[in-house]
Amino acid sequence: DNKDEGAGDQGIMFGYACKETDDLMPAPIHFSHKILRLMAEDRKKGILKGIEPDSKSQVTMLYENDKPIKVTSVVISTQHSKELNQEKVREIIIPYIKKSIPENYVKDLDSKEIYINPTGQFIIGGPDGDTGLTGRKIIVDTYGGYAPHGGGAFSGKDCTKVDRSGAYMARYLAKNIVSSGRASNATVQLSYAIGVVEPTSVYVYADGKVRPDLANWIKENVDLSPKGIIDKFRLFELDLTETTLYGHFGRDNLPYERLD
Repeated sequence: DNKDEGAGDQGIMFGYACKETDDLMPAPIHFSHKILRLMAEDRKKGILKGIEPDSKSQVTMLYENDKPIKVTSVVISTQHSKELNQEKVREIIIPYIKKSIPENYVKDLDSKEIYINPTGQFIIGGPDGDTGLTGRKIIVDTYGGYAPHGGGAFSGKDCTKVDRSGAYMARYLAKNIVSSGRASNATVQLSYAIGVVEPTSVYVYADGKVRPDLANWIKENVDLSPKGIIDKFRLFELDLTETTLYGHFGRDNLPYERLD
């Protein structure tokens, strides 16, 4: 009788949080997003001339004892005007790497490991040059390959789809576990069956251990139904355009990122 409020599909969703950055996101994707955000801000102010809106970045870091110690490579592909050659594009983009990443992480970075438009000129961008937002790479929209991910792409779906809303709840739970001091990193997994209101599983893995105590607390105290998630974060009122850039997580202006 309550199938109208059940999950819109079956699937597994993951949320993750750690203490590597202030927004409790893994360092590589945090810096990757920051590079593009600073570029976009200066482009809109007219400071960064000749660079167009379509751009993407990738930061690779070396870890020791589960902590990031240095950047080993950076890839930035950015659309530009036909007036700029590749040498000029490289010259004006490299400062944004230095602005975005703390000096101790990049002091040993080999200049040969900085790849700016490695395939050559990038003049035609946006939907003219590649696909649009529907079906975006979920690895980019989540944690950059640092943590598990499940379900399908977020973009192109409304929040009745647990691919989207379930992943938002999982991130919210993981972030609050870490922020509360119960763990330095946490993975939360939720799974759903189509038409069923409650999740079929709740799983928490934190600091290298399975944590049934946290999973049980969540099940007893948090409404994990699709309607409960939508109501908690007021997802039908959310401006979804806010999630079309810089990933869906690690953003203070999104309701499921709050710490409460």
